[in-house]
Amino acid sequence: MKKSFFSYGALVLSLTASVHCKAQTFLTQRSLSVEAALAVAHGTLDKCHADGYKVSVTILDNSGLVKLQIRGDGTGPHTLEHSRREAYTALTFKRTSGETAKAWATAPTPPPVIEGTVGTQGGIPIKAGNEIIGAIGISGAPGGEKDEACGVAGIAKIAELLR
Repeated sequence: MKKSFFSYGALVLSLTASVHCKAQTFLTQRSLSVEAALAVAHGTLDKCHADGYKVSVTILDNSGLVKLQIRGDGTGPHTLEHSRREAYTALTFKRTSGETAKAWATAPTPPPVIEGTVGTQGGIPIKAGNEIIGAIGISGAPGGEKDEACGVAGIAKIAELLR
C-alpha cells in the first residue's frame, strides 16, 4: 500500500511540476491588425487597378487563417482560391511563391506535397522585421510578376508599421 501511495504521490508531483513550468512560459508575437490588412489590400488593389488589372486578393494571418479576402470585380471564379493558395505558399515556405516555384523547378527531387500550396508567382510573406506576421496572395493580372508587383505596392503602404 505504501509503494502505490508513494508512486501516486510522485506522479501527482511530477505532473504538477510540469504544468507549473509550462504556465510560466508566454509567447509574444506580432499580429497583423484588420486595419493593416485593409491598408495592404487597398494599396494592392490601387496598384493593380492603375495598371488595368482585375484581381482577387487574400491576406492570411501568421497561423494561415484568412484575415481578409476580396474577389475583385470582373475576375474569374478561380482567382479567389488561387490567391489564397499563393498566400499560403508564401507563408508556409517563408518566401515568395515565385521563389518557391523556381526552387521546385530546379530541384533534383519532386517538390513536397503540401495541401494548399501552389508553384506559381503572386504570393508574398508579410514581415515585421524578420518575423513573418502574415502573407498576401494576388491572382488575376496577366502574369504572376504583375500580381506580385501589386502585392509589394500594398505591403509598402504599411512599411512604417513593419520596422
